[in-house]
Amino acid sequence: MSEDADGPRAEPGRRGKVQSAEYGLLVLKTLGRAGGALTLTALAERLDASPAKVHRYLASLKQAGFVRQEQDTARYVLGEEAIALGIAAMRRADVLVLAGPVLVELTERFDVSCFVAIMGNRGPTILRWEEPFDAVTVNVRPGAVMPMLWSATGRAFAAFSESPDVARAVREDFAAGSAVQRREFPDLAAVDRALAEIRVCGCAVVRDVLIDGVSAVAAPIFDGRSRVHAVLTALGTSGRIDPDPASRLARAVCAAAERISLALGGGVDDPALPAAPVGGRGR
Repeated sequence: MSEDADGPRAEPGRRGKVQSAEYGLLVLKTLGRAGGALTLTALAERLDASPAKVHRYLASLKQAGFVRQEQDTARYVLGEEAIALGIAAMRRADVLVLAGPVLVELTERFDVSCFVAIMGNRGPTILRWEEPFDAVTVNVRPGAVMPMLWSATGRAFAAFSESPDVARAVREDFAAGSAVQRREFPDLAAVDRALAEIRVCGCAVVRDVLIDGVSAVAAPIFDGRSRVHAVLTALGTSGRIDPDPASRLARAVCAAAERISLALGGGVDDPALPAAPVGGRGR
């Protein structure tokens, strides 16, 4: 008896059901990645399909409880069953577990040290660290707290966070900065401009700022509410890595952070929340 990918020769009806299930999941994923609410026309455009075709699948998903339609806007939104699945997945999502393979991959690919930090009570705190065999010698390890303004990690948090506490920590770092450090930021307006540029680039880069001879690239990891959940950072000697937002390393760090964000429920279509201006709101 001949076989195909499904084992023994699949019946045409069975193949059709599998394809229908796959497309139904694609409709659901597209709706979820768009923030969980789209009109039929907008959803069909994203799927590059006819509204009639998409409507048939939405009807089935609606009947199963995975989508519902808002009466006032006619938009299709995620239903109770989809929300229940999302909550169950988020309960099992651990940024350190999700980041583990990503850190190893970046470390081996670029021969750099990589770590993930979260915002602790005292500032950005390193929780997981990976380093290559020939690692750069730095006095930072799991448990270390990074400065808000004078590290790529801290700047990534500051640029994408709207927390007044984060803005306050940046101002405190600025006030305590050395004469050499203050050359980069003569005033708080310069800090705000730098953070705005980081938001445009999607990552923070530093060269010889926190530690002479060490450069770093850091990108934010977002949760399902588009809030900065953690920051992924890669660092190495300034002569070996290119701390430029357009470099291969920076793009790889951004892509890796995005992958973890997606696993945590943070979609690429979700706009990042604007940061609280360090020289304005939150004084």
